[in-house]
Amino acid sequence: MSRRLPVPTGGDPEFLPLTDARMYWQVQRARVQVAVREGFQAWVGAPVERMTLGIWKRCLPGGIVLEKLGLPRRPVEQELADSLIIHVRPRELIKIRDWRGIPKRKRPSSSAFIWDGDWDLQRGDLRHGSRYRFISDLNVHSDDLTESDTFQRLKARSDKGSPLSSYRQGFLLDSEERILGYLSVYLNFMNDMKRNGFNRDRGKDELGVAVSRDGRLIKINRGLHRLAMAQYLDLPTVPVKVKAVHREWWEKVTQNAHGAEALERVVEALQHCEPETEPGPLDPDQPPENFIWPS
Repeated sequence: MSRRLPVPTGGDPEFLPLTDARMYWQVQRARVQVAVREGFQAWVGAPVERMTLGIWKRCLPGGIVLEKLGLPRRPVEQELADSLIIHVRPRELIKIRDWRGIPKRKRPSSSAFIWDGDWDLQRGDLRHGSRYRFISDLNVHSDDLTESDTFQRLKARSDKGSPLSSYRQGFLLDSEERILGYLSVYLNFMNDMKRNGFNRDRGKDELGVAVSRDGRLIKINRGLHRLAMAQYLDLPTVPVKVKAVHREWWEKVTQNAHGAEALERVVEALQHCEPETEPGPLDPDQPPENFIWPS
C-alpha cells in the first residue's frame, strides 16, 4: 500500500506537485514539531506575553524591568498591527543583519521587540546574497533553465546522491524533471509579481525588518526570495514589517515615556525610518563595487 504524504507544514501550494512520498516521515516529524510549538505558544506563551505587556502598559510595578528585558514581540505586534508596516523601495532595502562570528548566546532574542547590542553594526549586502543571485540566474536563463548555474548545481548534488530536499515543502529534487519543476515554481512567482505587483498575503513570511540605533531599516531573515524578486523587477514599493528596534533608538524616541504613550511615540517615529544603504563599521566583508541593477 502506498503511503500518503501529508500536506507539508508552511508549504506553498505551488510546490505540492513536487511532494515525494519518500519524505513522508520527515514531513510527519515537521508537522508534530510545528503542532507542539504552536500549541505551547497558544496555551502558555501567548497568555504570559499578553500579561507581561499589560503590566508594562499600565506602568505597574515590574514594568521597567520588563522593558529592560526587551518587551515581548508578539503582543507588541498585535497591539500596533499595521502601524508597524512601512512601504519602502525594494532596491533601497539592501542591508541585512549579519550574524557571522556572533555566538548565539550574544544574539538578540527573536521573542523580544527591543534589541540590545551591536547587531546593527555588522551588515550583509543583499545585492550579493544567495537569494538575489538565484533569482537573477533564473531570469537570465528563463528560456532554458538547464543552462542556469542553479540547475547545474542542483543536478550535481543529485548526481552525487545528496539531492536538495525540504521537510517543510515535502520535495526531493533527485531528477532533472523535479529540479526543473522546482525552478519553474520560482519563475511563476516572479511572473505573477510582474503582472500583479507585490502581494503581501502571498508568502508565508512577511518581509521583516529591524530598526537600527540610527533609525534605519535593516532586513532580517524571512521573505528574502520575494524581496529579491521585487528588487529584480524594480517594483516602486513593498510593505515591510518592523519586528524589532534597537534600544538606543527606542530610548531616544520614547524619551523616558512608558506604556501606551511610549508606543504612540514609536509609531509616529517609525514613519520617518528609511532603509540603511551604507556598510556597517563591523562588516566582515566589503561588498564588490560597481553593482548594476538590471534595467
